[in-house]
Amino acid sequence: MQENREGKTNPFKGRDHHVEAFTIAMAGGGLKKGFSFGETDEIGYSGVKDKVSPFDVQATILHQLGFDHEKLTYHFQGRPFRLTDVEGKVIRQIIT
Repeated sequence: MQENREGKTNPFKGRDHHVEAFTIAMAGGGLKKGFSFGETDEIGYSGVKDKVSPFDVQATILHQLGFDHEKLTYHFQGRPFRLTDVEGKVIRQIIT
């Protein structure tokens, strides 16, 4: 079994489809040009600097489109839900 830096074990060999780190390219709409944000370990398995979640990426995209992601809420089974769940935050460091 493989164990990552956080002590989590993975019974499968390989990267397990980028569970702890991912790459995304964003362009236009008030984003910094030629800018790289965040870092992974030497094998690209775990984030080690400026970690963000997919919810943060969604919140940032919605912000750049002019939406307040915290107001995009729908009610389901007696609970309010939103696209960015309860943790999404705009990644201000990549915005001009």
